[in-house]
Amino acid sequence: MIPRSEYPRPQFVRESWRNLNGTWQFEFDFGNSGEERGMSGPDAAFTKEITVPFCPESKLSGIGYTDFMPAVWYKRSVTLSKEELSGRVLIHFGAVDYEATLWVNSKLAGSHKGGYSSFCFDITDLVNEGENTLILRARDDNRGEKQPRGKQSALYASHGCDYTRTTGIWQTVWLEFVPSTYMVSSRIIPDYKNGTATVTVRTWGCRKGTSLKLTASYNGTVCAEKEVLVSGEYTSAELKMSEVHLWEPGNPALYDLKYELKKDEETIDSVSGYFGLRGVEIRGKKICINGKSVFQRLVLDQGFYPDGIYTAPTDEDLKRDIELSMAAGFNGARLHQKVFEERFLYWADKLGYLVWGEHASWGFDYTRAEAISQFLPEWLEVVERDFNHPAIIGWCPFNETWNMHGRQQDDEVLRITYLATKATDNTRPVIDTSGNYHVITDIYDIHDYNQDPEEFKRRYGVPYDQLHEVFKDRQKPQGQPFFVSEFGGARWAPESDEGWGYGNTPKSEEEVGDRYEALSSILLDNPDICAFCYTQLTDVEQEKNGIYHYDRTPKFSQKIYDQIRRANTKKAAIED
Repeated sequence: MIPRSEYPRPQFVRESWRNLNGTWQFEFDFGNSGEERGMSGPDAAFTKEITVPFCPESKLSGIGYTDFMPAVWYKRSVTLSKEELSGRVLIHFGAVDYEATLWVNSKLAGSHKGGYSSFCFDITDLVNEGENTLILRARDDNRGEKQPRGKQSALYASHGCDYTRTTGIWQTVWLEFVPSTYMVSSRIIPDYKNGTATVTVRTWGCRKGTSLKLTASYNGTVCAEKEVLVSGEYTSAELKMSEVHLWEPGNPALYDLKYELKKDEETIDSVSGYFGLRGVEIRGKKICINGKSVFQRLVLDQGFYPDGIYTAPTDEDLKRDIELSMAAGFNGARLHQKVFEERFLYWADKLGYLVWGEHASWGFDYTRAEAISQFLPEWLEVVERDFNHPAIIGWCPFNETWNMHGRQQDDEVLRITYLATKATDNTRPVIDTSGNYHVITDIYDIHDYNQDPEEFKRRYGVPYDQLHEVFKDRQKPQGQPFFVSEFGGARWAPESDEGWGYGNTPKSEEEVGDRYEALSSILLDNPDICAFCYTQLTDVEQEKNGIYHYDRTPKFSQKIYDQIRRANTKKAAIED
């Protein structure tokens, strides 16, 4: 049985593909000397096995080694048929942490830097009919401060809010068999006001006279159809919907979209996907979805799993996390210090769940100008990959940019990243850094873990110009929508004295519910506050402040969950 066997890219589905998850040969490379020792060659000896796509630190990988691994190697054979070699052969990696290099039949196929963005190599010229050998090296350095690591611990053990590391492959590996002329990717810009979607398709190898046909349908009814000649590498067409159905939180209308490349009336490539008509706008102090003010009742989601670490054991586990959040009355999440896999975003799209896309910015030194070259390329790959998901309603590349080594952040690193993000995607708001220290931002957000409802009301039950600022000497709001993007986080683990949370621990389960209701109501009742994010959805290792246990089982009686849900679903003052 192949683990994580579902199609990994649900917005751009092609039938001719093969999942390469499962058993691979594996080897540690503690000296980072494997290439010199011939590990990429045909006679290299591998002494272990690993279950891909689970990282070697995880139990599900079959390895379970949690110390530092400067480099690791993977190897497997793939048998290809003559039919599969009739066009182009692409190999996709959902994510490999951090620097990946691939050899196919002992020949270099390519390299990629970035532990969170997806990448692809065309290996057509390196493979043969019959058996082929794939060898991948992954190099990872969580302590060198030259790569984003998110919440992966830079110490031997997990500590504070840093957890077990992830090295190497941690998302699906798959082959895709495409014709010589094929569609590479698409970008969809919805216009909910006019009921249109502008679709731009990137193609490869097109000849004169090739056309692109697009068909949008809703529940089986064709709502728009258009065929245009392919013009260069990128071809655009506007689809006007005969039926307008809007994607909204909790009411996720989605259109199916069929892409066809045609030549001489013959379809030479076909892909299926979906999209949503959804717009995000800032109107004064409000964040509007399709023109309506929506208070974002978010929960912090770190995306860690006890047995899979960064990787959910099953696709159903991804869906279940969203369902658990929605059951507690949240309408979305900050996807925190990790780029989540596309299958999670697919379920967010399907369930009508709002999410903020964030990079794993902790761990690299953003106080240096050269940090931009270590951060921005990967971040823009993430924005490009996930652009079409209607569930994503904003981007946040950085989180809590604290001083490092006595140096403040390089403001230009944050400014350039913000500007590049807006240039890549001008359809969504961008927060430069969540919590601190803002340089240029569309939404002003802060983090505040004060647990006293009376003090919290003095801070956030007041007009906009009196709202509390944690770092008055470094930043201040300038009229943007105001977002308390981390609060709460109290520890609750009565079964043990271990672990930690923010502030004083509640004395009873009832106090947990009362405190949550009091703190959240202060934010919901203020007409100058547009969103909150509660810390957090689940416990993670030693951090015991989730509303569910790390294994996703309930921490509280149903009475407390009902109280949290009632608090979350009350109408906010800022909502229309």
